[in-house]
Amino acid sequence: MSEFWIYFKIGLNHVLDINGYDHVLFLIALTVPYAFKDWSRVLILVTIFTIGHTLALMLSVFNIVTVQANIVEFLIPITILITAFFNLFTAGKSSKQESITFVGAVTLFFGIIHGLGFSNYFKEILPGKPTDKLVPLLEFALGIEAAQIIVVLAVLVLSFIVQTLFRFNKRDFTLVMSAFVIGVVIPLIIDSPIWKR
Repeated sequence: MSEFWIYFKIGLNHVLDINGYDHVLFLIALTVPYAFKDWSRVLILVTIFTIGHTLALMLSVFNIVTVQANIVEFLIPITILITAFFNLFTAGKSSKQESITFVGAVTLFFGIIHGLGFSNYFKEILPGKPTDKLVPLLEFALGIEAAQIIVVLAVLVLSFIVQTLFRFNKRDFTLVMSAFVIGVVIPLIIDSPIWKR
């Protein structure tokens, strides 16, 4: 049981680490278009993201996929930027109530990219054969999922408070938060090592 908590906490810290705020930014961008009553839809998207994240780690652990770290570190803020821009163009439209197939597929793909960003570190902290890493990987995934639910609930509660107490329009809240995410993520893209030769 103590080993479970070790990898569960690594998963929690991976998302909630203040220095690795890119994961939180993505979750903010993913969540802001939804209201608190849409919590089940957001939970599905978060779980899809975790599945993609875990799949990427599995592919990496078994050496099926290897990606250069600087490329993935560049792609992660790009996924955040795309999600935030998608919000800007769809804010206030009824598409949020329709099927989540498209958003779900994109979320799965983005989860894979984010997972690849953590894959090298994950392989370093887990010694042994790839098959020995499967249980810790699932424990880590549960930590990721728990942390993501914490972040999503915080965003949904903030959204509820802003819209209920301060009478802030849902569309405006989505636009402001998405613009905030874009403002934070653009410097990450500009400062990416991929531009340095």
